[in-house]
Amino acid sequence: MSPPQDLEDEQGGGDPPGDLRSVLVTSVLNLEPLDEDLYRGRHYWVPSTQRLFGGQIVGQALVAAAKSVSEDVHVHSLHCYFVRKGDPKVPVLYQVEQTRTGASFSVRFVKAVQHGRPIFICQASFQKAQPSPMQHQFSMPAVPPPEELLSHEALIDQYLRDPQLQEKYRVGLNQIAAQEVPIEIRVVNPPTPGQLKEMEPRQMFWVRAQGYIGEGDMKMHCCVAAYISDYAFLGTAVLPHHWQYEVDFMVSLDHSMWFHAPFRADHWMLYECESPWAGGSRGLVHGRLWRQDGVLAVSCAQEGVIRVKPQGPKSNL
Repeated sequence: MSPPQDLEDEQGGGDPPGDLRSVLVTSVLNLEPLDEDLYRGRHYWVPSTQRLFGGQIVGQALVAAAKSVSEDVHVHSLHCYFVRKGDPKVPVLYQVEQTRTGASFSVRFVKAVQHGRPIFICQASFQKAQPSPMQHQFSMPAVPPPEELLSHEALIDQYLRDPQLQEKYRVGLNQIAAQEVPIEIRVVNPPTPGQLKEMEPRQMFWVRAQGYIGEGDMKMHCCVAAYISDYAFLGTAVLPHHWQYEVDFMVSLDHSMWFHAPFRADHWMLYECESPWAGGSRGLVHGRLWRQDGVLAVSCAQEGVIRVKPQGPKSNL
């Protein structure tokens, strides 16, 4: 993977206005070194579940792994397991094991620890750039550009002003609106309240980090993408069922990513998500992050626990 040179025209989107640095770089992914291959990470945004956001742990673990490799290698894949609930009241320690440093590929093992026990483990693989004549990719879906779509805040406001919106959705939307998530989202083809019972396990939305990151090190953009990739991802598996069941418990079990081409995480990318299967109190989701110029930048996969209960009886009030 080459450095993100000359992406300004290729990826599109331009820089966000102003000089505000992305909080994902200055705070969330800015780890404190404690010793050789040992870092401490702190929290910026905690979901309403009062569990640590999985994307934060994945992103911070990748930052820790990337600090142990040379500048001429770039991450090409990572495979993670969430093994315990994260405690938002205390920092996370990241322990890096330099498993192998080879001529072309290097592997790092990262363990995230709280209260003396691992809450997360990750294997990240890095590669020196190697050109290849064999190349292909799927075609990017044809969708409206982000500039033609409502912002996440405007879309939620539009839903809340609909008198036909059920109260359970109104409560959930108000909770989402109150969250200070450091990413921007533009939903493609958002459903109307009347379409919520006919949804497929698919969704697409444009996404980028809030604030400015700049070209910089490609590995940092990959770390930001790791944070972004977990947002609303597993929920794709619930879309066809949420009108019939209420989610009682939903957490990620594992998370994998493959990085294909250079990109900027502070420029708009299309996140294409789909769930090919759900069952056994688990859901499987696949995702693709596309640059605006149609280049497939990242592929993702995740499985999680999803426990539901039937929706309560309808109220006549």
